[in-house]
Amino acid sequence: MLYYLLVPLKEHWIFFNVFRYITVRTALSGITALIICLFLGPVLIKLLKKKQIGEEIRAEGPKSHFNKKGTPSMGGILIIISILIPALLWADLSNSYVRTVMFAMVSFGLIGFLDDYLKIIKKKRSGLPVFRKFFYQIVLSAIIGLFFIWLGTHGEFNLHLIMPFFKKWAPYMGWIYLPWVILILVGSSNAVNLADGLDGLATGLTLISITAFTALTYIAGHALWSDYLNIARVPQAAELTVFAGAMAGACLGFLWYNSHPAQIFMGDVGALSLGGTIGVIALLIKMEFLLFMVSGVFVIEALSVMIQVGYFKITRGKRIFRMAPLHHHFELMGWPEEKIVVRFWIAGIIFALFSLTTLKLR
Repeated sequence: MLYYLLVPLKEHWIFFNVFRYITVRTALSGITALIICLFLGPVLIKLLKKKQIGEEIRAEGPKSHFNKKGTPSMGGILIIISILIPALLWADLSNSYVRTVMFAMVSFGLIGFLDDYLKIIKKKRSGLPVFRKFFYQIVLSAIIGLFFIWLGTHGEFNLHLIMPFFKKWAPYMGWIYLPWVILILVGSSNAVNLADGLDGLATGLTLISITAFTALTYIAGHALWSDYLNIARVPQAAELTVFAGAMAGACLGFLWYNSHPAQIFMGDVGALSLGGTIGVIALLIKMEFLLFMVSGVFVIEALSVMIQVGYFKITRGKRIFRMAPLHHHFELMGWPEEKIVVRFWIAGIIFALFSLTTLKLR
């Protein structure tokens, strides 16, 4: 909204011309998100405590987590608000890509909110049944995928699958793109959710991932940089940089309250919305393969669960890890929670940096 108010003023004072620039609005978006999160955080924590909306701890989980019972949860609401307001203020809302990621964030957040509501408020231990949860995620991902295909038929989205390290091979997907979108979005949303088990772990890893994608969206939307690095040019992706900046600022602000010992947890409403949104951004800028590298720790966390479950069923009760996801395995090995979180962050930074170095290898 401020974008539409301030940019026309350049006709009267040249200073306002700076608000046309993506970099300026990205910085302002991130700062705005950070301020909103820092100021609204105590208000939401106090409200959640008053309403007794606290985390329920699984009996089969690590015993060290029992003292976290009752910690305010559903903090993802704060993250979503802190992202949407700056996006509305600083982004060009006529951009269909911006509207798409906003829709995805709110929609995945609603699925997570329903799960949190059933677990925390209605005291249903398992929350939303797994089948129904996956069904809602698949339906939502399919809707987004169909919209991508519709954009593709109108020349606003590239339905070719861009393969890393291949300059000329980019197969046209057409309707086959739909199951690919579903796989990416369901996988990314659940991967963040699985990593949300230690104070600040998922928030910090999301901050690292979205910081990398802030750079990637800018590069994909920039004619000179995309040509120099030989990556797919996506003109509309430039405006996504403003939204990604807001996500980074909101995660940084939330980490202030979510770091150990956490004053608030993001809950499924935060994890599903952040994971799903990162997946949508990766698809829009044609870097879904790079998503696996940027978010490498999330991928490893998700794989540890799949390996554990599969091995448990095949061997009829045996386990590879002491507990899955992987961060719980290290907890049961005796690693302090803070050490696990920081080391996973370091691994996340390495994955993100390595993903950026691969751009020139194309």
